[in-house]
Amino acid sequence: MRKIVSDRMYKILACPYCGGDLERFGAGVKCLKCREEFKKINKKQLDFRLRKKKSYQLQFNIGKNPDINEGFNIEVLKKKKFPQVDYSNNKVPSHLTKELISHFPKAKDNEIMLDLGCGSTIHKEVCEHAGFEYVGLDYDSLNASILGDAHAIPFKNNSFRFILSIAMLEHIQYPFIVIKEVYRVLEPKGIFIGSVAFLEPFHLKSYYHHTHLGVLNLLNFAGFDIKYISPNAKWTVLKAQSNILFPGLPRQISKGLIMPLSVFHRIWWKIIYFLTHSIKVNEIHRLLRTTGSFFFIAKKK
Repeated sequence: MRKIVSDRMYKILACPYCGGDLERFGAGVKCLKCREEFKKINKKQLDFRLRKKKSYQLQFNIGKNPDINEGFNIEVLKKKKFPQVDYSNNKVPSHLTKELISHFPKAKDNEIMLDLGCGSTIHKEVCEHAGFEYVGLDYDSLNASILGDAHAIPFKNNSFRFILSIAMLEHIQYPFIVIKEVYRVLEPKGIFIGSVAFLEPFHLKSYYHHTHLGVLNLLNFAGFDIKYISPNAKWTVLKAQSNILFPGLPRQISKGLIMPLSVFHRIWWKIIYFLTHSIKVNEIHRLLRTTGSFFFIAKKK
């Protein structure tokens, strides 16, 4: 049976408190620097969740609005013309799209990738199809490779060339800390792909739902080279809100109830654009204002 924490993964683990190297002992691992111990639970998952307070200092430079990076695209995400990985015969898991996975990198020599906030690990198959050894980190999932806090990612600097984070950032108490942690553990030129809620309703203790400018500001703060911030054209505010408006109702029925409003909404925006030709009411601006979530693709400089 394949170990949930491989020998290769052990080599890049680090203490979430001080960043020190770890040594194994029977029930888990111990930090060589601060001597903190992290034990396995369920006889398989290493538990790196913080058991005591940790201070984290950040510096913000104010007085200037975030700039759009050169080469940055804000548009509906399209399939990559020449994808590195062929997903034509793969089923796309929920929260992902064919367009998004076409931007996934191909692994080099079975390298390790990180699925941050992995939940039930539904993205494992598509990541392994790209040749990666899959590592899922979550706070409380029984399926995760390791348990941990995204505010203190238990890996060494420059550990991953690819980090995936789907529908996680809205559930984070301090997203600016998390984005700095992601940047830290990503290799130079490594790719960060993810999504974050915008006009979805409150769910699962969500804290901060991001506009496209919020995503831009967050990624810029960490120092990322932003490639795309894209509204999810298939997950609209009406679809997202219908789940809360009609709790317990089968999803197909709730979608049917909001269908007339959805159709009229799109027609009305087209009419207004036809009459005014204003870019403020073109299709991309409609989606920026009414999408349920945003996708993003960024690289570490």
